[in-house]
Amino acid sequence: MNATTDPRLRSFLDVAPESDFPIQNLPYGVFRPTPAAPPRAGVAIGDWILDLAVLEARGLLDLPELAGGGVFAQSRLNEFAALGPPAWHAVRARVSHLLRDDVPTLRDDSELRDQALLSRATATLGLQFEIGDYTDFYASLTHAQNVGRIFRGPTAELPPQYRCLPIGYHGRASSIVASGTSIRRPRGQFRLSGETGPTFGPTRELDFELEVGLFVGRGNELGRPIATAAAAEHSFGFALVNDWSARDIQQWEYVPLGPFLGKNFATTISPWVVPAAALEPFRCDGPVQNPPPLEYLRTDGPQAFDIRLEVALQTARMKVPQVVCRTNLEALYWSFPQLLAHHTSNGCNLRPGDLLASGTVSGPSPGSFGSLLETTERGGRPLRLVSGEERAFLADGDTVVLHGTCEGPHYRLGFGECRGTIGA
Repeated sequence: MNATTDPRLRSFLDVAPESDFPIQNLPYGVFRPTPAAPPRAGVAIGDWILDLAVLEARGLLDLPELAGGGVFAQSRLNEFAALGPPAWHAVRARVSHLLRDDVPTLRDDSELRDQALLSRATATLGLQFEIGDYTDFYASLTHAQNVGRIFRGPTAELPPQYRCLPIGYHGRASSIVASGTSIRRPRGQFRLSGETGPTFGPTRELDFELEVGLFVGRGNELGRPIATAAAAEHSFGFALVNDWSARDIQQWEYVPLGPFLGKNFATTISPWVVPAAALEPFRCDGPVQNPPPLEYLRTDGPQAFDIRLEVALQTARMKVPQVVCRTNLEALYWSFPQLLAHHTSNGCNLRPGDLLASGTVSGPSPGSFGSLLETTERGGRPLRLVSGEERAFLADGDTVVLHGTCEGPHYRLGFGECRGTIGA
């Protein structure tokens, strides 16, 4: 445990016990205080946003690790993330100190508080990074088995190499959108049941995918892999990811090169990046890997995180969302250090702000499946909702909300919501 995750810490701000953003969290985001204002970096604390650009301008973040400063008045976090762990830890420690209930610097300066703190409800949140590249993995064993059985049959559940290496594909960074952005139903080719050839039109099998993504901080040089033991030096923080999927388009196109138009139309991410340091108290053991991975994928100590994940679905007729999935990130077969190591094992260079997503996270039972494809057996067992409606896949007007929380004996922290509504 580091000092910033000490359960005894309290903020001078009134933070509700059920808040996603206690002083032990301090996630980073990019926001506009007013719609016309330029974006800048901030930290979420309770119901407020702490404006890091204001603190920087007032000299309260005058830290040698920031190499001259000026990183928080920018519209993205890339430059800050590129500075690496010394800068991340120094800023986190200083912000934590300023927010403590026994430190008067911010607490007793009403003028500074008025400038540096604003309500999250009044701010406009945006993308945290200029995301140059996005890679989506297939790291949940149960999800891979379920999809293989549904798409290829019970004798071909897993690709033969699944337990040997983390399978992934390069997604489309340009269509990553902030939480709250409307998702247009994609059009594409798919083959209807009983037909020999394809048709073209709006997808009939629009789905969500419950995922967690890692934002790369400091990158690596071309030709120099990242070892699993060095993964923490490159892991800036984590966010929720909904990698929307058109299953009918996906099945028609994915052999032999994998997903393309069935997935690249939109990916939604939550607005706050939870620092890797904030998740350390929730580190845990992941599944036993059998056979043991090759040397470059081996790790020491716990590499998974106990993050409770859920998906809620709200139709146009429903007043409140209904939870349709509960699972846990600890179910991932492949850990994030292994994803980093494998991605760079051939010398591939990652850059600050690159996004590596886990792929759909699914547990062992239908209530823990992270997609409708699995939950409804590709529509064969429609989901019955409290409104009396049924869903095999998503309909226009449906809203999907992802949540993630870490629950400890002394405090909880969360990621905020990852929300998207389906349009025609």
